[in-house]
Amino acid sequence: MNTIKLGVIREGKVPPDKRVPLTPKQCKNLEAVYPNVKITVQPSPIRAYSDQQYLDQGIHMDEDLTSCDIIIGVKEVNEEDLIPNKKFMFFSHTYKKQPYNRDLLNAILDKKIQLIDYEVLKNKSGRRIIGFGRYAGIVGCYNAFLTYGLKHKLFSLKAANKCADRKEVEEELKKVVLPKDTKIVLSGFGRVGHGAREILDLLPIKEVSPEEFLENDFDQAVYTQLEVGDYYERRDGGEFVKQDFYNDAASFKSTFSRYLSVANMYIPCHYWSSKADFIFTREDLKAENVKLSVVADISCDIDGPIACTLRPSKIADPIYGYNLSSESEDDFMKENVIAVMAVDNLPCELPLDASEDFGKELMKEVFPSLFLEDTDLIIARGSETTLDGELSEYFSFLTDYVAGKE
Repeated sequence: MNTIKLGVIREGKVPPDKRVPLTPKQCKNLEAVYPNVKITVQPSPIRAYSDQQYLDQGIHMDEDLTSCDIIIGVKEVNEEDLIPNKKFMFFSHTYKKQPYNRDLLNAILDKKIQLIDYEVLKNKSGRRIIGFGRYAGIVGCYNAFLTYGLKHKLFSLKAANKCADRKEVEEELKKVVLPKDTKIVLSGFGRVGHGAREILDLLPIKEVSPEEFLENDFDQAVYTQLEVGDYYERRDGGEFVKQDFYNDAASFKSTFSRYLSVANMYIPCHYWSSKADFIFTREDLKAENVKLSVVADISCDIDGPIACTLRPSKIADPIYGYNLSSESEDDFMKENVIAVMAVDNLPCELPLDASEDFGKELMKEVFPSLFLEDTDLIIARGSETTLDGELSEYFSFLTDYVAGKE
């Protein structure tokens, strides 16, 4: 069996990202599971796991990755770090035709690199199989309570990125004390939504149905998790069918505004299509009975479906305010101002745990197809480009994008 050389590249984006695709122990385990795979890790001063931790597991380290067949990282690889005629695997943020990464995709094509993009790796049923969504939900939901405690001067939580790991985050949650009439609404049931639930379920907060949430009063804090049919309905009054919504979102209108007068906190974890109605608008927020005071926008669609999400925020300064009257940014501690947490790189706050979770998914869902037989075409369908310097057949729709025509 031919030896496959796998390289783990140093993250080069600024600001720096401390996450890794594989932890030191996972590297050792991978070489044990696939004896023909040999790993080389490029040294890095910024990783959450030190160079010495890799060396302690017997993993080879080298600045030069040119002998590697496949090179993996997390975020976009800088153009100057791309090595021609190799297979690279990372989040390229190009398949949605992002203008800021067009040059990167062109450089990949020019250097005849096969780009395997984590974001488009799917199983034969079309479900995404790899991502950091779970930890986006975990950290984002934790930040929701951090924000709520500050906004209402109830308690003070340590920032997630100042915690050593998830265990310390869970210890911090013991400080959370909520008024008994607190109501929290969560939207989305994907990886992100389930990650957020992991935090909610650690707290003394009861889950109730959307109907109970809207109609009843409770003597304890409660939350409800919404399916898309709980806050969209057909414009023609017909029956809601989820697949119809995904096929033709423009035929549906949002009904979320009824939650604004009931919920104290909103945690959006949903996927949103630009063809769909905004979930709630700036006009909706001007209603006299709006009770909402905190939005932890994990989905973070800027100036879109969540009217108060004006911009992404940074880990070092995660909260800003949305003034309901002026429709502009303001001090989040003021009255008539919603506190907005909209950090767009949440998993970076817990790099050790997020990396370990991601590596487990790689080992289970991706590496069998990468190192053995790609029977379900997981790697083929997840490759945007080929070693011939062309877009793959699955991504021919990017032709005008790389040409700068759209």
